[in-house]
Amino acid sequence: MSPAADAAWAPQLAARAHLLEGLGPEDALSPEAEAAWRAPFGAPESWDLDIVDRDLPGPHGRVPVRIYTPRASGDAVEAADAATAPARPALVWIHGGGFQHGDLDMPEAHEVSRGVAGRADAVVVSVFYRLCDEPSGRPAPNLDGETGIHAPIPLDDVHAAFTWVREHAAELGADPARIAVGGASAGGDLAACLSLRLADEGAPPWQSFLMYPVAHIEMPAPDAEEAAALAACAPLGGFPAESVAVMGETYTGRPRSEATGYEFPALAARHDHLPPTLIDVAEFDGLRPSGRAYAQQLEAAGVEVELALSRGVPHGHLNKVGLAEAHASMDRMARRLRER
Repeated sequence: MSPAADAAWAPQLAARAHLLEGLGPEDALSPEAEAAWRAPFGAPESWDLDIVDRDLPGPHGRVPVRIYTPRASGDAVEAADAATAPARPALVWIHGGGFQHGDLDMPEAHEVSRGVAGRADAVVVSVFYRLCDEPSGRPAPNLDGETGIHAPIPLDDVHAAFTWVREHAAELGADPARIAVGGASAGGDLAACLSLRLADEGAPPWQSFLMYPVAHIEMPAPDAEEAAALAACAPLGGFPAESVAVMGETYTGRPRSEATGYEFPALAARHDHLPPTLIDVAEFDGLRPSGRAYAQQLEAAGVEVELALSRGVPHGHLNKVGLAEAHASMDRMARRLRER
């Protein structure tokens, strides 16, 4: 057995732990085992939504988004027409992918947007931002073929999308005072940086959801419990400090020493003006120390923070269709949209 096979995985993942047997800390899954480990745990959830793709204007060209709007029930339609129905909360959602990958179809974008919209009776706008080329030089899969993308272009894209949603809230059936921003992994970084930029502009989002985010270009040291968890799940914890630094420099296009708070939010000079924030970290995730340390930083600045730990899962659990812990993370976001 390997340490990863012995880790205290969530029940659905534990049933696949045999795929990890014999792996050392530096080993990778075979392509066949990788496919089996990542396979869906069930069918996608069913929600009654209108889903529309459109292109929004941005400073660097079009910004593709996908808009998820719950359909009104028959009772609601009889009680009030669209002009008088209460405005819904809204979420601008940003997928992950290391700033180099990801799209509107990946589960972390599409299934999460569907799941949160349905759970919360909220409008969700999922954003595709321009991606960076890989460090190897492989061009990014941008829709219009753009290459050579670096910060601040991805943040400019999501800022343009959020601004459009706020300005067109009535058209979307959304409440302009209740628009949250959220994202996962690299998207969590962009969501946090967008919150900072909007707050610096004097109009912060209603709240922020940062799901297993990367908030630092220099990874904080894990605490004792985090170190034990990461050792137990090797090699699936991923994200050694050097790889995080390379990812960060690929995103910024500059040496890591020149990164700013609009690129990695832990570097910002102030955080006290940020909105209430949910940070959801995964137990077996090399980025977990970054999310935990950023939560502590926000709390020290007086920001209302909810730090949630998704136990028994590695990085990217929102990409796992049918996983109970992914549903629980969507429940957390939906609860905040409904109840705040």
